[in-house]
Amino acid sequence: MKQTVNIALIGDYTPTVTAHQAIPPALALAARQLNLTMHYQWIDSEQLSTSQLHAFDAIWCIPASPYRHDDNILQAIRFARETPIPFLGTCGGCQYALLEYARHALGWHDANNAEVTQEGRSVITPLQCEMVEKEGDIRLLPDSRIAHAYGREAITEGYRCRYGINEAFRDAFTAAGIRVSGVDDNGDIRAIEIIDHPFFVGTLFQPERAALKQITPPLAIALLEAAAAH
Repeated sequence: MKQTVNIALIGDYTPTVTAHQAIPPALALAARQLNLTMHYQWIDSEQLSTSQLHAFDAIWCIPASPYRHDDNILQAIRFARETPIPFLGTCGGCQYALLEYARHALGWHDANNAEVTQEGRSVITPLQCEMVEKEGDIRLLPDSRIAHAYGREAITEGYRCRYGINEAFRDAFTAAGIRVSGVDDNGDIRAIEIIDHPFFVGTLFQPERAALKQITPPLAIALLEAAAAH
């Protein structure tokens, strides 16, 4: 196990975004609990290239999408999926993880994000009920990595989200190796994992927000544990 881990935060950092304020303390709290030395680096989408990512032990695709350079984000997620390097995508990061999977694993070259364009196959679509500055209950799959991280099967987390996963494609994703590891009270997708990857987790909610209350987010701990083992 490594004692020092380096985390790439990919996306477009904006200091006024609550999730972006929360991520550094989330990582710091997790590193302190695990007795690790942790370094992180924000990498804006316009400057992002997969060649940079070899220097990191894990990748966190941060909220606040669409990104200024979506294609760079998608290629970085593909790198994490295929390398495989530990990956966490929260909010927009989860959406883009599924968009990447649709395009490159399922071969849906017309897969798109409805927030960006109405053309093609809308893998990411508007939520029936917007979850902007709201909290919601999530039921976790008992044997999932996320349930293991939280140590329980029912959680409540905060969102800032207007878009989510198109439920029409759920069966295609699950048949191809995506595990739906968290659902809301209506059974809609709120968290996913890739079954045959050491650590690849996406959440539509923003678990990092707990750090603003000095609570260590379980998924930040899980990500650093996976980074230390990578």
